[in-house]
Amino acid sequence: MDAPLKANPSKTLRLLVVCPSWVGDAVMATPVLRLIRRHMPGILIGVLAKPGVDEVLAGLDSFDEIHTARASGVMGPKFVAAKVRPRRYDTALLLTNSFSTALITRIAGIPRRIGYERDGRGLLLTERLQAPRRADGSWAAIPACLYYHRAACALLGIIGHDAEFLPPDSMLELAVTAEQERGASDLLAAAGVEAGERLAILNPGGNNPAKRWPPDRFARVAERLIKRHGMRVLVNGAPSERDVIGAVVNGVSEPLRDRCAALCDLGVTLGSLKGVVRRASIMVTNDTGPRHLAGAFGVPLVTMFGPTDHRWTSIPTRPGGEELILVADPSLPPEEMANDHPERCRIERITTESVVAGVDSLLAPR
Repeated sequence: MDAPLKANPSKTLRLLVVCPSWVGDAVMATPVLRLIRRHMPGILIGVLAKPGVDEVLAGLDSFDEIHTARASGVMGPKFVAAKVRPRRYDTALLLTNSFSTALITRIAGIPRRIGYERDGRGLLLTERLQAPRRADGSWAAIPACLYYHRAACALLGIIGHDAEFLPPDSMLELAVTAEQERGASDLLAAAGVEAGERLAILNPGGNNPAKRWPPDRFARVAERLIKRHGMRVLVNGAPSERDVIGAVVNGVSEPLRDRCAALCDLGVTLGSLKGVVRRASIMVTNDTGPRHLAGAFGVPLVTMFGPTDHRWTSIPTRPGGEELILVADPSLPPEEMANDHPERCRIERITTESVVAGVDSLLAPR
């Protein structure tokens, strides 16, 4: 059902949406792409994304084409601008906060440039949006989905109450291409997964070590998933997290270890991971990108948050895709943020028992 928004779109005919760089953030931008497509059905919508993010967004029909580029080095913005300039975009919507992405759209000659006034880039924007702040001047913990939604509302001419809250049908959205589906099937075969086996995915990594729940506790959760729920456990992570992933797999007791596989050793890509996640029955994860893949496919989630506030990455869950959020300090007052209390909100404070209980609850017969 269409969201009850009253848009007054400008004369935009060719729009470039500059996507966030992180996988999870890019997934949280997908409701905005759908919203724009709905209210501007006849325009050309291009997306500018970094390598990897293009794999995540592949298969969606909410945009027309994707430009894949990374603005590395001093000349990086100039080279990226040269890639998008031939499309002669008349409007750019920046869902990023960086100076470099604003510079790219300016060098590309895009006359209308909408984005948040951050990172000293105000002079590069034609429409400057103000990000919400707390009383002390620090950034407020506004969910990224809402942050992007407000930027899209500026593009669409939506003002007032409708711009302050996500529409009821704002769901994360991903698709799996035929090639990615084949990659997922090959990956599962390499992991020894047989047809009909129920899958659980563990994500013990994260871009910040402080966000990583201890590997030995992930191993205990893996054993629970195998013994009580009869599941095949796939441990996911980037190649740079191979040590953490290995610690989880090797921490599983010997009789159960053959029911556990490390995806980074089997050639996983972001594209094939999408196909695997879509088939999973549950994901247990730190605050990291694959969590959002699960959210987009309606896979039940147990997510642990330490010294990063869970409100930054709050996601709208799909029907059947319940998420149980476990925080290190549930007693923290809502006016305070976990980011301000790194010791009090150490992720190690989340117990194995609470995670196991969450897993059992989500997998209980309904």
